[in-house]
Amino acid sequence: MDTNPALPGRSLAGPRTVYNSDHEMFRDQVRRFFEKHIVPHHRQWERDGIVPRSVWLEAGAAGLLCPMLSEEYGGAGADFGYSAIIIEEIARTNCTGPGFPLHSDIVVPYIADLASEERKREWLPKMARGEIIGAIAMTEPGMGSDLKAMRTTARREGDHYVINGSKTFISNGQLADLVIVCAKTDPAAGRKGISLICVPAGTPGFTKGRNLEKIGLHAQDTSELFFEDVRVPVGNLLGEENKGFSYLIRNLPQERLVIAVRAAMGMEVMLEKTVDYAKERQAFGQPVIDFQHNRFKLADAKAQATMFRVFADHCLALHLRGELTVELAATAKLLGAEMQNRLFDDFLQIHGGYGYMAEYEIGRAWADARVGRIYGGSSEIMREIIGRTL
Repeated sequence: MDTNPALPGRSLAGPRTVYNSDHEMFRDQVRRFFEKHIVPHHRQWERDGIVPRSVWLEAGAAGLLCPMLSEEYGGAGADFGYSAIIIEEIARTNCTGPGFPLHSDIVVPYIADLASEERKREWLPKMARGEIIGAIAMTEPGMGSDLKAMRTTARREGDHYVINGSKTFISNGQLADLVIVCAKTDPAAGRKGISLICVPAGTPGFTKGRNLEKIGLHAQDTSELFFEDVRVPVGNLLGEENKGFSYLIRNLPQERLVIAVRAAMGMEVMLEKTVDYAKERQAFGQPVIDFQHNRFKLADAKAQATMFRVFADHCLALHLRGELTVELAATAKLLGAEMQNRLFDDFLQIHGGYGYMAEYEIGRAWADARVGRIYGGSSEIMREIIGRTL
């Protein structure tokens, strides 16, 4: 490859202007942390099905959690570019187990923006230190992407909500100390009756099911959650009652950008590794890359990954200015997830039988990437969002 995406400030499209020198200094710090604390252990965590809690504490101490959170609550008061760098380093190393982006960039913003001052001071400093791990519980069995079909309820009784229902496919579910539960406070109102309520682990009636077995993301804990007459104080409500759907819609663009940023870096890195493999691997007396079919496949991949890098950085720049729209975020998520899956499949094919072995990184990356077309809103939902603007 004539351009090394692993180098700070570089990409397939050349120098990246979306980051400044402070961002790149932070990247060096993040990269050193990953190489020391995560990369050597990740294969074992994949076998264990979970990341040890100690890594979260180390990440908190190193300033890798909640970089956008105000300094008042233990964060760095930084912009989303710092979060994006952490996401890119996760993709660069293909160490998908630590659910840092979900915690820092999806869960914490809801609490920072919507919780009472008392709850912010109780939870946020500990979340920045990795002492409290966050999750958000939206999906239910049989519900899929249809939030209107949500059956979990939260009934007001005096100064408490009583929550009943179940959730599934909840990332960070086993480790979570605090879960934002999406529940119907007005079941007859459909989407307009959804509220967001924080439920701490250990609350009577709140139980965690098994750590779900997945075809990818093996080191990331994913769980079923059950709520049976779970009583939590009204003060655990985020924002206003029955406004939860509007809060979700407001925050989903950042979640979808997280997925797009990861896809962009993943494609660049796996392309580079596949080119290196194709130059070394011999078949029929010549390097695999010397076969025109393989060379053309990789040329197409480079062209597509370069194009998406430019678009992803454009969306990131818009988000840093507060200008990323719901439609553009959906476009970035759709294109990134679909392209990543398509290219990873081609890369695996070029690796042949070795690509299907778990010891080879492309096989694990291929399996890990598949969920990108499902979570954060499926590709079909992204097309619906875009289609409504036509």
